[in-house]
Amino acid sequence: MEFAALLKRFTDAVEAGDGTALAACFTEDGVYHDYIYGAFQGRKKIAEMLEGYFHRDATDFKWDMLDPVSDGKTGYARYLFSFTSTMPAYKGRHVVIEGMARYALRDGLIADYSEAINGGIAMAQLGVEPERMARTFRRWADEVLSKPENKSHLRA
Repeated sequence: MEFAALLKRFTDAVEAGDGTALAACFTEDGVYHDYIYGAFQGRKKIAEMLEGYFHRDATDFKWDMLDPVSDGKTGYARYLFSFTSTMPAYKGRHVVIEGMARYALRDGLIADYSEAINGGIAMAQLGVEPERMARTFRRWADEVLSKPENKSHLRA
């Protein structure tokens, strides 16, 4: 139940654009890995990410964490996330994303947040140009292939 309450605080903060409240869900050295904007470490940077990136580029946020599970050290939740873009090229386009969130937990707070989603679905809803999508997918693929834990899956 504690994990579900933490996720509720997390999503409420994102929806409200309250960087201070989101940062308070994290440990002092916590890291938020966003699939679009990258990694933000520390409460100050996490607050800046929410207010300076998320709420700069979109509005009408809704985030539902579904089926949360946790052993106290690691937590997972399936999620639905939606927003309306305010970026000039995609202004007014509404996007709905399904994803999976992973939380490394320490002392009841988030030490590390990461997510697994198909960003192509969001890009298609926004109307991102195919060439730009291809460049983004290549960058994401390179990131996956460069992770040390994935070495044993690569062929020479």
